[in-house]
Amino acid sequence: MTAQANSSQTLQQAVAGRDLPRLFDYWRQRCPDKPFLIWADFDGQDQQWSYEAFCQQGGRLAKGLNERGIQSGDKVIIHLENSPEFLFSWYACALLGAVAVTTNTRSVASDIEYFVTKTRARAVITQESLISGFDGCREQLQLISSIDHQNHQQNDGVLAFEDLYADGEQALPDTVMTEQDLSIQFTSGTTSRPKAVVWTHANAIWGAQCNARNFALHHDDICQAFLPLFHTNNQSYSLLGTLWVGGSYILQPRFSKTHFWRPALEYKASWASMIPFCLKALVEEAVPEHHFRFWTPAVALPSIEEHFKIKTFGLYGMTETITQAITGDLNHPGPEMCIGRPCHGYEISVRNEQGQDISAGETGDLFIRGIPGINLFKEYLHDPDATANSYVDGWFETGDRIRLDHEGHYFFADRAKDMLKVGGENVAASEVETVIMASGLVDEVAVVGKPHPMLDEVPVAFVIRSPLMGTELSESEYQAQIIQHCRGQLADFKVIQELHIVEGLPRSLLNKIAKKELRDRLIESNS
Repeated sequence: MTAQANSSQTLQQAVAGRDLPRLFDYWRQRCPDKPFLIWADFDGQDQQWSYEAFCQQGGRLAKGLNERGIQSGDKVIIHLENSPEFLFSWYACALLGAVAVTTNTRSVASDIEYFVTKTRARAVITQESLISGFDGCREQLQLISSIDHQNHQQNDGVLAFEDLYADGEQALPDTVMTEQDLSIQFTSGTTSRPKAVVWTHANAIWGAQCNARNFALHHDDICQAFLPLFHTNNQSYSLLGTLWVGGSYILQPRFSKTHFWRPALEYKASWASMIPFCLKALVEEAVPEHHFRFWTPAVALPSIEEHFKIKTFGLYGMTETITQAITGDLNHPGPEMCIGRPCHGYEISVRNEQGQDISAGETGDLFIRGIPGINLFKEYLHDPDATANSYVDGWFETGDRIRLDHEGHYFFADRAKDMLKVGGENVAASEVETVIMASGLVDEVAVVGKPHPMLDEVPVAFVIRSPLMGTELSESEYQAQIIQHCRGQLADFKVIQELHIVEGLPRSLLNKIAKKELRDRLIESNS
């Protein structure tokens, strides 16, 4: 099935003459005293910034960075957990014309060195608990700043974040930066290294508009956000959606069922973007009287709406689509587990193995068509081959499979690409397999996802032992050594939770490893 046709002229007109700093400035001029950012820390010592105060502070940071040599086009890595400083840094980069590279704080040192090298970053803004990850690449960086650095070591080369601020503000650039690069996020692919997804200012403006429209947001809405800011979900759905309507944005350090309800009630939050993990945790807690209009937990869940006294609807998006390409509707959310219908501005095609559009009741591969740099990502940084190979005849190949019911509702079926979803994080099986092979202890390996009650799934490896190395190790020692090797090379959510030693791996007719059979084995062993 193919849905909707785009007018490139219409899309270009929707973002023309706009960029992120001017969107902030619009609300700064219109409602300077309205709360924009509410930082709801777990200690209860909340802080607030109005649109005026936020833009002032971000403008001073931008000027300070510029005085230290950061210019338009430079890459600045923001390696921070959720915090006000993350947002000040992100906005300051946008105002300067620099490119904010937002990276996963659970990354290990080898990942961080890859991020720095791949983006050719000139500066990094991080925190004390994470700064050691940059030890191996400091020489490549012009500036390193820590938000909680106390300058206790005079010559450690790290600048306290508070010392970055200038006395005055960076002015808005004379030229509108619509087509200029805004940010980079790393997304897991089927290769052993994440790809650097480039967004333009036009992408952000498009995402802001679509999030607001798809969620029916208005000026009085108050978003509660707790998912990682380095991900599209929070950065686009929650933050940009709020910014488009001039709403208020409650930011928490992370999701916590213990700390969820206090700011929600105190500030009368009206909506939140969720993942299933959050719902599974919250269902165990008492539900107070609240002001939420809706939650977006990726799929429509009418079965929980009575319990939480809230509306839900589904959606589908990815870093490469900026916002939702498929979404539900508050008034027409669809049946249980539905992800919605095609969104305005995107062409959707769901195809069978012959490349033909599927019919109702069938499942097929999802392709999306749009305009790179507006409603699709601009490119994979410094990787023209990967960018070109992600398209088939002008259609972006998502690697996901979608089922269509007889009423026209879309449902997520599975991943055509070899990907796992671990607590909301995408994990490429091939990346984990590459690390395990590098241990030298295995002859062959296959990594699959094992169902998990809270995290959806966790990585599990099936290996054939190497006849040359590690033969003296007992089975338990062998398993422990490989898992320890993974911990040193992978972010914690990518580390395998189980290792199964096998004599051989099942094969398909084309001699590929039959991973479905391995997944079935895990399900059978749990039942």
